[in-house]
Amino acid sequence: MKKSLFLLFILTIFVGCKQHSKYYLEGKVDGAAGKILYLEHNGIAENTVVDSIKLGSGGSFSFKSARPEYPDFYRLRLADKYITFAVDSCETISIEAKADNFATDYVVKGSIESQQIQKLRISLIHIQTKVNEIKADMSAEEQARRIAEIEKDIDVHKEMAKKLILENPRSLTAYFAIYQQVNNIYLFTPYIKADKVYCAAVATSFNTFMPDYDRSKNLYTYVIQAIKAERSVTEKQTWNQILSKASAGYIDIALPNKDNAIKTLSSLEGQLVLIDFASYEVKESVDYIFSLREIYVKYHSRGLEIYQISLDQNKALWLQAVQSIPWVCVRDENGPKTKYVSSYNVSSIPTIFVLNKKGVIIGRYNKLSEVQRVIEKNI
Repeated sequence: MKKSLFLLFILTIFVGCKQHSKYYLEGKVDGAAGKILYLEHNGIAENTVVDSIKLGSGGSFSFKSARPEYPDFYRLRLADKYITFAVDSCETISIEAKADNFATDYVVKGSIESQQIQKLRISLIHIQTKVNEIKADMSAEEQARRIAEIEKDIDVHKEMAKKLILENPRSLTAYFAIYQQVNNIYLFTPYIKADKVYCAAVATSFNTFMPDYDRSKNLYTYVIQAIKAERSVTEKQTWNQILSKASAGYIDIALPNKDNAIKTLSSLEGQLVLIDFASYEVKESVDYIFSLREIYVKYHSRGLEIYQISLDQNKALWLQAVQSIPWVCVRDENGPKTKYVSSYNVSSIPTIFVLNKKGVIIGRYNKLSEVQRVIEKNI
């Protein structure tokens, strides 16, 4: 009898959720009267506006939207600040925030996963703020002190994330933790032995329970590629590189060019730099290099430089292909197994980063059409 009542209770909830097929978001934002609040879907490749509202004097808002087919991420955006939350059913979520510190000063109710995501976000914002405070003109001792402090913070953050992952690797919280970044570098990567088990746990769970979900496919492919490649660098070495170069915002690269002369990425500081991980062996390379050359010709005279890292396995083919290339193109003897693939978390090609004139990576892209817009804004 008890079992029957329990099953009836579960069935009632399930049917009720299916009938409504919507989730509800409500709350208020203090100090935001007259401003536009956006509800956005936080997709893998882009953020899409779902709805918006002009806030009144009380700052109250209410949204309802179709429940996603799979658990997914959404965000509230006020100007350039945002709050990420999770939707995995037809729940009602409440968020109360303050406009001045919208991204961090808020209370979320009705979603345990959204509360966990909030803790992860605030912790990471704290770390990124400390990284941003490291300046090139600081003494070596001061930089070392701050780096040591940040490393401790990263360790604490990752321990919190690991517990959340192991509690429920199928959760959006676990997925969110795997993809968190500092200075555009993932805190967890399957290319590092100590992290691989956590990445694999989330990838396997998502693939098992939601095999057709685009997020499941994306993560599972990423982890499988790492396992097959059998590449590994130590966590300590990777973070020493990241943080010791924190004032510049990137990890330096030093590799030989076609003339076997070592060319460093740092030698191009002060210019707008397109960092390009690519391969001349792939069949699409001809069209890609042609488009890249067009960009170089158009913007080089205005201060654009290209630093290209070849992931070609065949050195002879690469040498032949780059004879007439006007930009810097370098190659590691390890080809696609170069350590810089791990350092920059490259899982597909082309992968493109844009380094501004102040030496800070301002974006990561997979299409040259996206890069051109960024160049126009920063050249």
